[in-house]
Amino acid sequence: MAPAQIGRCRIELVEGDITLEATDAIVNAANSRLAGGGGVDGAIHAAGGPEIMRELAEKYDGCPTGSAVITGGGRLKAEFVIHAVGPRYSGSPKDAELLADAYRESLKLCTSHALRSVSVCAISTGIYGYPMDAAARVAVRAVVEFLRGGSTLELVRFVLFDSRAYASFESALRAEIAF
Repeated sequence: MAPAQIGRCRIELVEGDITLEATDAIVNAANSRLAGGGGVDGAIHAAGGPEIMRELAEKYDGCPTGSAVITGGGRLKAEFVIHAVGPRYSGSPKDAELLADAYRESLKLCTSHALRSVSVCAISTGIYGYPMDAAARVAVRAVVEFLRGGSTLELVRFVLFDSRAYASFESALRAEIAF
């Protein structure tokens, strides 16, 4: 899919490994204890090294669902890691609000740190059980709405772990910006 343009920011979709991204920051699907875990969280901590966990422990005492915090990138190519906490899927309308908040708070951190590029994963779609199609719609809408309000960002890249996730995000992006 060709990139979408919102103001001066390009939105891209790629299938790949977020730990290999060389954008200014990557967004991690963290847990509220910021304690590391499985899935993308475990992969980011493994690739980035112990300095990320050390910084989390020194600076933060957890992170509420729907929020995000930032650390250095350790051994990653990205300079920063934004640790966003999405909801465990319950089917409640509150789930979508909290998921959108996690994306918005991540982008706010990018803006407050004057970052130009960020790679984002599909938050809450792994062990937190958020259905991929629904999560994609929430994520894309939150990002597009945020970018329409202005930002330092020039690139938001959704890095999706498989073709199914890619297809869900592609469909959501096409619907949101009416290609």
